[in-house]
Amino acid sequence: MSFVVAQSHFIFGVRTGVRNNLCFFDEQTVVFPSGNSCVCFNTVQRWQRFISGSERSQGMRAMTISSNRRYLAVSDYGERATVTVFDLQHEQGRKRKVLSAGDMSVQEFICIAFSPDSKYLIGLTGSPEWMLILWLWEKHKLLATLKTTNTNNPVTQVSFNPYSNTQLCVSGTGVFKLFRYSEGALKPSSVAKVESINFLCHTWVSEHRVIAGTDTGRLLVFESGDLRREISMTCVDPSLMSDVLAYTRFTLHRQVEVKKIKDANVNEGPSVPSITAILSYSKGFACSRGPGTVFLFEQTDENGYRKTREIKVNVQALFQKRWKQIDTICISPAEETLAISTNRGQLYSVSLSSVDMNKEDKLHFEFLSQSFHSSSITGLSICIRKPLVATCSLDRSVRIWNYETKVLELCKEFQEEAYSVALHPTGLFILVGFSDRLRLMNLLIDDIRTFKEFTVRSCRECAFSNGGHMFAAVNGNIIQIYSVTSFDNILNLKGHNGKVCRIEWSLDDSRVVSCGVDGAVYEWNTQTGKRESESVLKSCSYTGVAFSSDCKTILAVGTDLTLKEIQDCQVLREVPADETAHTALAVSHSGRVVFTGTSSGTVRAIKYPLPIQKEWMTYQAHSGPVTKMVITYDDQFLLTVSEDGCLLIWKIIDKEGRGLKSNKHIVHTEEILITKSDLEEKTQHMLEMKMRLEELQMENEYQLRLKDMNYNEKLRELSDNFVQQIESLKTSQQVCLCYTRAQLHIDLQLKGQNHSKELKDLELSYSQKLIVEHEKYQDLQQKHQRMQEDYEKQLKSAEDRKIQAVEELTKMYEAKLQEKAELLAQEDTEQKISVFKAIIKQAEEDEERKILEIQTNYEKKMKTEKQTNTNLKGKNSIMAQKFISLQKQIDDRSADINKLKQERQRLLGLIRSLESDIEDLKRQISGHEKTSQDKDHIISCLKRKNQELEKLKFVLEFQLNELKQKTEPLQHDINVKKERISQVCERWKSLCRAISRVRQLEEELIQTDKSNAQLKLTVSELKLKLKTRDKEMCKESQKVKDLETHLQRLKSDLHNCVGFIQEPKTLKDNIQMIYARYVQAAWMLGGLVKSAEEHEKVYTKIMKENMTLIAEINELRKELHLARTQAKDVRAQLALLKKPKKSQPILEEPSTPGATHSHKPHGYTNQ
Repeated sequence: MSFVVAQSHFIFGVRTGVRNNLCFFDEQTVVFPSGNSCVCFNTVQRWQRFISGSERSQGMRAMTISSNRRYLAVSDYGERATVTVFDLQHEQGRKRKVLSAGDMSVQEFICIAFSPDSKYLIGLTGSPEWMLILWLWEKHKLLATLKTTNTNNPVTQVSFNPYSNTQLCVSGTGVFKLFRYSEGALKPSSVAKVESINFLCHTWVSEHRVIAGTDTGRLLVFESGDLRREISMTCVDPSLMSDVLAYTRFTLHRQVEVKKIKDANVNEGPSVPSITAILSYSKGFACSRGPGTVFLFEQTDENGYRKTREIKVNVQALFQKRWKQIDTICISPAEETLAISTNRGQLYSVSLSSVDMNKEDKLHFEFLSQSFHSSSITGLSICIRKPLVATCSLDRSVRIWNYETKVLELCKEFQEEAYSVALHPTGLFILVGFSDRLRLMNLLIDDIRTFKEFTVRSCRECAFSNGGHMFAAVNGNIIQIYSVTSFDNILNLKGHNGKVCRIEWSLDDSRVVSCGVDGAVYEWNTQTGKRESESVLKSCSYTGVAFSSDCKTILAVGTDLTLKEIQDCQVLREVPADETAHTALAVSHSGRVVFTGTSSGTVRAIKYPLPIQKEWMTYQAHSGPVTKMVITYDDQFLLTVSEDGCLLIWKIIDKEGRGLKSNKHIVHTEEILITKSDLEEKTQHMLEMKMRLEELQMENEYQLRLKDMNYNEKLRELSDNFVQQIESLKTSQQVCLCYTRAQLHIDLQLKGQNHSKELKDLELSYSQKLIVEHEKYQDLQQKHQRMQEDYEKQLKSAEDRKIQAVEELTKMYEAKLQEKAELLAQEDTEQKISVFKAIIKQAEEDEERKILEIQTNYEKKMKTEKQTNTNLKGKNSIMAQKFISLQKQIDDRSADINKLKQERQRLLGLIRSLESDIEDLKRQISGHEKTSQDKDHIISCLKRKNQELEKLKFVLEFQLNELKQKTEPLQHDINVKKERISQVCERWKSLCRAISRVRQLEEELIQTDKSNAQLKLTVSELKLKLKTRDKEMCKESQKVKDLETHLQRLKSDLHNCVGFIQEPKTLKDNIQMIYARYVQAAWMLGGLVKSAEEHEKVYTKIMKENMTLIAEINELRKELHLARTQAKDVRAQLALLKKPKKSQPILEEPSTPGATHSHKPHGYTNQ
């Protein structure tokens, strides 16, 4: 059996307390911390990718993303704080480097930042050091460290200059400094004197300018590290003042103003909103001011900024009461979307596109995905009939989530804190425990409304029965059971001495198991109210309890760090744990795995039956203790909640990546509740809207008619004007042509005469020039021949002299070479002989030394071996005596072994006989299992074919609807043809030809009407065939259901037989009973196979017929489309041609043809 694995699927919630906890990866994907992981969330496709945190970390403190959007850095705090760099382009967020502070003991990095080229990483440590640590992170190299301040004032932020890799800015309480990395160290470049100002955030807007925000809501501008001025939050910057005198005064007294800014006290009153986040972008910068408010500033000139927009969070009144400050502001790479995160764990976004910004309406932040819990989640519950999960939290809200669509369905805030929640199995009702009472509420379409209250104070645990007819609620140390129909208190289960922590119903609702702080686990009978079993361990305070999948045993976890399995008041098995305690548990309905949640926020998967040793798989989940966890009824999802306010959805799969197969087939319904008053209001509203729609339609029709009349009159006027203009232009054109032709003829004659005279003059001048040039050429040719003869004579004499000189030099140098070669040979031989003699002497000396060393070593070895030999002889004699004594013992033992072998053979014979009986029984069981598997396979095949036929039915219905829609005339075509009428005046000559074709078009109309009638008949026949196919599908589905019931009976009988596997007689009797009952199973197999083959043949026939029908429908649709288009064109042409027939006397006039035939159908000419 393959082990079950849990995989993170989706999470609802944001982790607060992390610096820069929101950033954009691309235009559609954001990155934020949630639980113990970082989440990449695609806001369009709604998928999430998890980047798991480190196991030893105690939590995240800060995060940042590089400027190229590839790397993500996360700082974890602990005994030795680390910074982990992840590669976001990798599918699973591959871990690149883990950076530390080296030998220094650093517990946390409160702020981190990448350099503009993503090569360097800067980290700011916490109190009391407030140190800067610079890494060349790709090479895992620590470059420099520096203490930022000598005082105890906190430092809040560090950032790189986006235009320089070596310049840094640090801000905090009374601290604003610029540092530069040079010569292997961080050195301060400028220090501003701002002891009385508390800076909360800052941003770089240019290479030398930084804007910082304070806790008193002021924006201060620093240039090259010096404080220059303050940006007004209400009025325009002084550089934009129209009065020149005011601007000059401002510049003259700037030093005085800077001094006032520095000396200004922070005591401006508690009502002044602080600036907690600031961000620069291409047009200017954005900053937060007050709860849920962001201001946008644009740069007007080199020094001035102007406030252009105020964006607020669009929330309800209940939310506004407890709304808090904005922690982080980020912007998408294309600057189309602005997103924020708050310290209440909520994410918002707003569009900054040019269309939205140009609107005069106020911009509002909307939820980036949906609202989350902002405090510890205390309750978790699911239902059977809907994919819903309910949660309640200490933030006084109750939320309903859909774990399949990953959407928040309902959210309701209350005046009191909610401690527990339970969903009714139908998903239509919810039970919530408040501090004053327990309330039963309806889940309406858009609200959660109370309809019954119970006097149960501070109900920490409640649960509906699986049947939904009862519910149990904890009132201190008493468990009260109520009826859902009559709301009466049926039973009070008393026995716990302390508070009850957890209760759970059995599958048949006949029993309830509970655990409490007093260390007791009780099993109650819900019919009599008596305890059926109990297990008390006073040293342990239990936090979670659950029934096993077969409800025979009880599983419990508590503060003793173990997982116990209890049956009949005794602990059957106990799984020891490590240092972390279990806080919750959930058992799969298939009985293959048990999931537990721990106090450190991790989730563990333990095999079932429980192992004796510490064998489990651990998953990083939450950043706080797991408070509740539950598995869906189809064993597909695990849901966990924690004190960190996050709801995490896990997908339960095996190691091969497939989902678990559930024996229960759960059908989810889509019904919702709505009150009669709401329904009446909506119906009344719909009626009013229908009336309004009809009135608007009437008005539109009337307006369209008026416009048609106006347009027709305008068209007539325009056509008349165009005809008159055309005639006037024609006459003017003819006059112009005659005049231009005469002028051109005269000009051509004059130009021809001038051209002939110029040609003659040019011929005479060029002939004289050619004669002169020819004479010069002949003189130069003669000079060239003379010079060539002189140079040839000089070259011959020079070559003869060169040959003689070369021969003399070669003879002289050959003689010198022979003399030097003889001298060199003698010297080389003498040197080589002396060298060889020296080498031989050295070699002989070295060999003699080596021989002496080898002799001495071997002599020493000989002495040691002689000593060991004597020692071994003494030991050998002693061992011989021992060998004799042991031989006697061996003989005695061999006799005993022979006796034992005889007994073993006798026992083996018994075992073989028993094993043969067991194998026979196993074969019978495996045969029954194979038959059940074959039947399951046949049923699954039939279901698939049924789904395919339903898809084909849907396709055919969709195509029929398309055919119906296309038959209606389109208003767009009419408008296009009206526009084309204006162009008809240019094509009046084709009207004469169109009149001759009218008769042919009328005949084509008659043919198209006939083909339309035939097509309607074929469509009706296809509808009848579809109805017959639906009836056959219903019959086949009924047969499949009968086979499923037969299989379930057989499986239940086999399951009962397996329980008696240790009692051969009863097992044999039960198998004979099954054989007698299902004696026809063998024949049924043959019948099933034949029926399956017949079903396959029938379905293949149906598929082929459906394919042919689809092909026929497609062809008929094409023919219909062509016929209708032809009919439209013909009718339009006829309608237009009937008008000129009425105005035949105008046609006879040859001077105005355009006016009479201006309404020729343009569509016919463009067919």
